[in-house]
Amino acid sequence: MEITYASPSSLDLAASSSSAASSSASAMPHANRPVKVIPLQHPTTSSSSSSPLDQSFLSDAFNKRIENLKRMTWTEWIEMVLPCFRWIRTYNYREYLQVDLMAGITVGVMLVPQAMSYAKLAGLQPIYGLYSGFVPIFVYTIFGSSRQLAIGPVALVSLLVSNVLSGIADSSSQLYTELAILLALMVGVLECIMGLLRLGWLIRFISHAVISGFTTASAIVIALSQAKYFLGYDVVRSSKIVPLIKSIISGADEFSWPPFVMGSITLAILLVMKHLGKTRKYLRFLRAAGPLTAVVLGTTFVKIYKPSSISLVGDIPQGLPGFSIPKNFGHVKSLIPTAMLITGVAILESVGIAKALAAKNGYELDSNQELFGLGVANILGSFFSAYPTTGSFSRSAVNHESGAKTGLSGLITGIIMGCALLFLTPLFEYIPQCALAAIVISAVMGLVDYDEAIFLWHVDKKDFLLWTITSVTTLFLGIEIGVLVGVGVSLAFVIHESANPHIAVLGRLPGTTVYRNIWQYPEAYTYHGIVIVRVDAPIYFANISYIKDRLREYEVDVDRSTRRGPEVERIYFVILEMSPVTYIDSSAVQALKDLHQEYKSRDIQIAISNPNREVLLTLSKSDVVELIGKEWYFVRVHDAVQVCLQHVQSLKESSKTADTADPSPDDKPSIFQRLLKNRGEEDKSIAEIESGIKKPTGSRDNDPQLEPLLSRKP
Repeated sequence: MEITYASPSSLDLAASSSSAASSSASAMPHANRPVKVIPLQHPTTSSSSSSPLDQSFLSDAFNKRIENLKRMTWTEWIEMVLPCFRWIRTYNYREYLQVDLMAGITVGVMLVPQAMSYAKLAGLQPIYGLYSGFVPIFVYTIFGSSRQLAIGPVALVSLLVSNVLSGIADSSSQLYTELAILLALMVGVLECIMGLLRLGWLIRFISHAVISGFTTASAIVIALSQAKYFLGYDVVRSSKIVPLIKSIISGADEFSWPPFVMGSITLAILLVMKHLGKTRKYLRFLRAAGPLTAVVLGTTFVKIYKPSSISLVGDIPQGLPGFSIPKNFGHVKSLIPTAMLITGVAILESVGIAKALAAKNGYELDSNQELFGLGVANILGSFFSAYPTTGSFSRSAVNHESGAKTGLSGLITGIIMGCALLFLTPLFEYIPQCALAAIVISAVMGLVDYDEAIFLWHVDKKDFLLWTITSVTTLFLGIEIGVLVGVGVSLAFVIHESANPHIAVLGRLPGTTVYRNIWQYPEAYTYHGIVIVRVDAPIYFANISYIKDRLREYEVDVDRSTRRGPEVERIYFVILEMSPVTYIDSSAVQALKDLHQEYKSRDIQIAISNPNREVLLTLSKSDVVELIGKEWYFVRVHDAVQVCLQHVQSLKESSKTADTADPSPDDKPSIFQRLLKNRGEEDKSIAEIESGIKKPTGSRDNDPQLEPLLSRKP
C-alpha cells in the first residue's frame, strides 16, 4: 500500500507524497498549531490486482463454501445432512423426555381436528388433512433444524390451494385431489432448490407490512368462506370478498337455525378457552384442548339428538396412507405461480417462527437448512397423499409453551396422528361440519392484525399505506393479485428510496472536530467557501443523477448565517464524506469524472473523505484517484476541512491582491495558479482562519473564544 500525506503545504497538486510530507513544517514556520493530517493509504497495482473484487461474486461465494466444507468434521457432515443428529447426540432423557412427551401429545390432540378442518377449507376430504399431518411430520423431524416448529396443514396455505384448484377442477372430482397432491410435490421441489442454492434471502424484498396486510385480508376471506357451514346453505367458492358477501346475502332465505346456533356456541367455547389459555398460565392447556373439546361436544350432541339439519363430515377411510406417485403433470405450468406463492409463505411464516423459537431456546438455526427440511417433508408427503404443508404459528406456540425441547415432540405428534388414522376414523364420521368451521374461524381470527395497522399509522405512514393497499387489493381483487400488487408497491418503495438516497450537509459541532448533519444539529456550523456533503447510500446508476442535482443545489443554496472562516463570495471546495458509501459502480464513476470536470471549469475542487477499501479500489482502477489528485483524499472530514480552510485563506489573500492590480479577465489566474502563487503565505494561525478575524500573534493562544481545529494539549 502506498501512503501519501495531504497537508496545507501540499500546494503543488502534482507533487509526490514525499515532497508534500517534507514541506509540511517549512510552509508554516510561524503557526503555533500546525495542521496535522492522518495519512490515507492508497491501493497500489499489486495490492488491487489480487483483490477479491476482481473475482465474480458467485465464484467468490462458491470458493468460500468449498473451503467451509473442507474444514468440516464428520460429525458436522452428519449434522448438515441430518440436523436431528444435533439434538439426538446430546439428548438428556431425565430433563427432556417428560416435557417432550407432554408437548407432543398436546399438539397431536390439537392437530387432529385442525387437520380435518383445514382440509375442508382446501376443498378436500378431511382424510387428506390427516394424511398431511402424518408423514410430513416424521420427515421434518429428521431433516428440519427447528426443534419446536410444528408443521402440517395451515389455514393460509389451504386457502391458496382452494383458490387455484377451484378454477381448474370441481372440488368433488378426483382430479382436484390429485392436483392438490401434485402441488405439494412442486412446493417441496421449489423449497429444496431455494434451500440448496441458499436463495432464502430473495424473500426479504417482501416487507412485513405486505405480509401483515395479506394475512389480514386472507383471514377475513377464510372466515367468510366458512360461513356456509354456519348458515346451512351453500356459498360460492371465491377468494374475493364481494362475491362471497353477495352469495351470503342472496341465499339468506335458506338460513337454518340449528347449525348457526351450534356453530356459534362452539366458536364461543373455542374463543373462551383460547383466551383463558393465553392469560392464565395454569390454564394454558385449554388453548390446545379447545379444538378437541369442540369436536367431542359436537359429536356427542349429534350422537344423542341426531339433528337432520346439521351436516356431518361423513365416512372417513380407515388406515395409513399408501405410497403413490403424484399424477397429472400436464397441469404443472398452471400451478407454478401458486407453488411459488406457497413457497414464499413457507419462508416468511415457517422460517420466521423457527428463528424466533430457536432464539428463545438458545440454539442456532440455518434458514436455508430449514427451507430444505420443509421441502423434503412436502416432497415425501406428496408420495403419501399429502397436500402442501408448512409451519403453523398457533401449534408451534403451543408446542413451545408446553415445554418442547427437541424434535421428539414432533415424533409423538406424528404417532398420535397415526393412531387416529388407524383407530379413530369411525368416530370422525359424526363430527358436525359447523364445529370444524368454528375451529377454522377461531384459528384465523388471530391473523387479523389490526394492531399492526395502528402501529404503522403512528410510526410510518408509508408502511401503513403499503399495508392498506395490500389488504384492500387482496380482499377485492383476489389473493394472487393482492400479493403481486403488495410486492410490486413494496419494491417500488425500495427502488424510490434507493434512487433518492438521504444526503446530508455536514457542519462542525462547536468545541469538537466532529461533523454532523446541520438539520439534525442546528448548533453545527459550516465554513465559507466549503460544502461538506455526506451520501448515506451506495452510489450507482439509479441514484447518481439525484446526487448530482443535490450537490448543485447545495453549492448555490447555502445558509451564510452559520458560516465561519475567511469570507469568500462562493464555493471553492466540495468535500464528499464517503464513509457510508459501501459500493460505487461504473456509471457513478463516470458521473464523478463529469462532475470533476464541471467543477474544474468553475474553479471548484472536490475532496474525498474516508472512502472504504472497495470504493477506493474502484476509484483507483478507474483513474479517478489520479484525476482528482491523491492529495485530495483524506481519512477524516476534519483533515479535509483543515486543508481546504488554508486554501480558502490563500484564495482570499490572492483575490485582494488581484483586486488591487485589477488584471484583465483574460489574465485571471485559475484556482491552482493562485494556490501555487500563495505557497509562502500560509503562516496564518488555525484559529484566525476558522473565525475569520485577524488578531495579533501573541493573542492566539490566550483567547478562550477561539476554537483551534486540533485540541490543545497541556
